[in-house]
Amino acid sequence: MTRLLVLSGPSGVGKTTVVRQLRERHPEVWVSVSATTRFPRPGEVDGVHYTFVGDEEFDRLVADDALLEWAEFAGNRYGTPRQGVERRLADGVPVVLEIDLQGARQVRERVPDALLVFVAPPSWDELVRRLSGRGTEAPDVVERRLEVARTELAAEPEFDVTLVNTSVDEVCDALVGLLER
Repeated sequence: MTRLLVLSGPSGVGKTTVVRQLRERHPEVWVSVSATTRFPRPGEVDGVHYTFVGDEEFDRLVADDALLEWAEFAGNRYGTPRQGVERRLADGVPVVLEIDLQGARQVRERVPDALLVFVAPPSWDELVRRLSGRGTEAPDVVERRLEVARTELAAEPEFDVTLVNTSVDEVCDALVGLLER
């Protein structure tokens, strides 16, 4: 288990839930914590869910090439700190990145042997239900996420593997199998 696995897919597809279960079942897998300029949601902990930074700090990370990838979404920026990923991979630790399509494309360019996994919803209606049912975002933000989801779903062929999230357990088992290849 010493590979970089990039997990991507539309917002609301269940990536975070899958990654949380993967970590519970396989604590040896290291999941990168993204830096973001957005404010924390209720219950999010700095350094656990995200590293929350201001715009100036994010600008510095970009200028110093300290991010493996980064993207802007819904007016906020998100990025993967490079140093932690490279250190874990050098130590033989399997690494999972949970990132958006833009970030996955950047990782593909920078780390060609990374395995890109697309997590797809069982259906469009189910994705709409999941996003609308969260209750954590304003309706206009949900609508923007759905617009982006259409683009992300169209990019599925760019990925090495697609896993349809009908069962968190099944997706988690499939990810473990991919990490062990």
